[in-house]
Amino acid sequence: MIQPLASIDPGAKIAKNVVIQPFATIQADVEIGEGTRIGSNAIIMEGARIGKNCHIFPGAVIAAVPQDLKFNGEKTTVEIGDHTAIRECVTINRGTLRRLKTKIGKRNLIMAYSHIAHDCIVGDHCIFSNNSTLAGHITVGDYVILAGMTAVHQFCTIGRHAFVTGGSLVRKDVPPYVKAAREPLSYVGINSIGLRRRGFTAEKIREIQNIYRVLYQKNYNTSQAVDVIEAEMEATSERDEILTFIKDSRRGIMKGYFMNNSLK
Repeated sequence: MIQPLASIDPGAKIAKNVVIQPFATIQADVEIGEGTRIGSNAIIMEGARIGKNCHIFPGAVIAAVPQDLKFNGEKTTVEIGDHTAIRECVTINRGTLRRLKTKIGKRNLIMAYSHIAHDCIVGDHCIFSNNSTLAGHITVGDYVILAGMTAVHQFCTIGRHAFVTGGSLVRKDVPPYVKAAREPLSYVGINSIGLRRRGFTAEKIREIQNIYRVLYQKNYNTSQAVDVIEAEMEATSERDEILTFIKDSRRGIMKGYFMNNSLK
């Protein structure tokens, strides 16, 4: 299953049933789980930890050192969860001293030419379309979809089940369950199609909609909206997740479309 024209360091730990195609390079201090496929000309560098049944396509570069001038050769890693596909020419950089790792969860699809920089944490079941770019120290929740050519500013957080439209520039945090579009990036509704596909009931989707109507469509500022949501809406796991996300936001959450337009 390992082609003789592949270059594999003796220090790499490669499990059973791994396919490594010609001209792939596997460096020392690499671990590859069972059933994973490594395409031609892919480069798996020191510090890579790749799970089971992943598919790394040709030209991908996993665990290159960070593009961070403060990096000084520290021992850091890239962790990729089981059943994740990394398409052609994707680049994923190792962590720095801040988090010590870059981590990609399970069952993700990272499409061609995407870049995930140092110290990013990506959840499970995410889809990053072609040329999506994450700067350093970004956190992405489960089931997030980034459409093509999305660029995310360093230290941003994107909540679970969010959908960001193609060509977007993400400069603020994107709360869970929403759709984000336009320039500057704005709330344009909740990701109702994605939520239905994942088994959310109509009642639960209406609950989430009502929360975001208070936040984005009632002319409250963010602090006022949080107070109203806490006082008037039933405590549920989704409500509390949204409120916690807003309160913990370091960069501030994106505005609503009409709110952004009113500032022009």
